[in-house]
Amino acid sequence: MSDLSEDEINRLANEKSAKRKAARAKMMATKTIEKGLLIVHTGKGKGKSTAAFGMVMRAIGHGMKVGVVQFVKGKWETGERGVLQRFPELVTIRTMGEGFTWETQDRARDIAAARAAWEEAKRLIVDPGYRLILLDELNIVLRYDYLPIEEVVAALSARPKNLHVIVTGRNAKQELIDAADLVTEMTMLKHPFRDGVKAQAGIEF
Repeated sequence: MSDLSEDEINRLANEKSAKRKAARAKMMATKTIEKGLLIVHTGKGKGKSTAAFGMVMRAIGHGMKVGVVQFVKGKWETGERGVLQRFPELVTIRTMGEGFTWETQDRARDIAAARAAWEEAKRLIVDPGYRLILLDELNIVLRYDYLPIEEVVAALSARPKNLHVIVTGRNAKQELIDAADLVTEMTMLKHPFRDGVKAQAGIEF
């Protein structure tokens, strides 16, 4: 037990809080740059697209126009798509994928779908009306070399200066990581799929 009174403990705690606040204010004063960010969500853990769609919702809340291109999940009826379709004046959704490669069993078709989705993504990126673009599961098609990584990185690097772009999917290529401003790797510690639990509405889609 401490020999200090409750008032002394509170005084010392308040002094520490004041020092932390002053240090943070000093640090924040040096953060003056405002720019569009290239954000990458990758890793084996669940939550990459979920976090990205959370940022989409946040942008909509600020009245920003958002574009979403889904490179893989075109066949899935997802909950987020149902929500975003209620904001047609602020959100453009392009579900260009045809499912995962093991579902289509047709590499040429997958490459064609990836190219079509990328062309649509480029069109949205250069449109000055958009403030945020989500390229959902782009990392998947890059992993399989369905699109040239050099072309993608060049286009994303040349985006309008106030445009935020989020790229999701496992196995982000190093070239994209190097070009990004913010990279988050989701790490899986446990997943119910390993215990026989199937993907469930409201959780996975």
